[in-house]
Amino acid sequence: MEKLDSMIYSCKLCKLANGRTNAVPGTGLLENVEVVLVGEAPGRNEDLEGKPFVGSGGKLLDELLSKAGMSRDGVYITNVVKCRPPNNRKPEADEIETCTKNYLEKQLDILKPLLVCTLGATALEYFTGRSRMGEARGRLTRTKHGIALLPTYHPAAIFRNPAYRELLQSDLKKIPEILATLRKKDNQTVLTGF
Repeated sequence: MEKLDSMIYSCKLCKLANGRTNAVPGTGLLENVEVVLVGEAPGRNEDLEGKPFVGSGGKLLDELLSKAGMSRDGVYITNVVKCRPPNNRKPEADEIETCTKNYLEKQLDILKPLLVCTLGATALEYFTGRSRMGEARGRLTRTKHGIALLPTYHPAAIFRNPAYRELLQSDLKKIPEILATLRKKDNQTVLTGF
């Protein structure tokens, strides 16, 4: 992972590299990783610090993970794209393709998680081709590569719509039970009941 992180830090493969302060590979557990949380892209604070989810959305994520019996140190956190888009716009299709092909997929190959939890519609769309969060959130499915996937809202969405907080919290609280089932079934679980 250290080599891949170095490649991300020096990446110039798309136009997002031109406006960044820091690339943001990801942080967290690197061995025996069971959960990878994947958001959309770094924001201003993440770009400045070079770490994912360190702004107000990150503080909220830490709080909600704690309430679900987890911590940032016990998961791996990254984004679909590793550089901040200008003005926090949604990443464009070519940026997503470049970054996922060269970095996100390799991160997942290295980490081999039991579960990917997408935070927001951009990550959901990348992994499943579906972009309607309301229909997908909280329902266990699989990524296009066969990894168990739990879609939920991005923590920043709660600042726009406080009603999402309870939904995000509910989804994160499902993760320990999902992991227990995946461990027992050796990742061949039937994706129902969640």
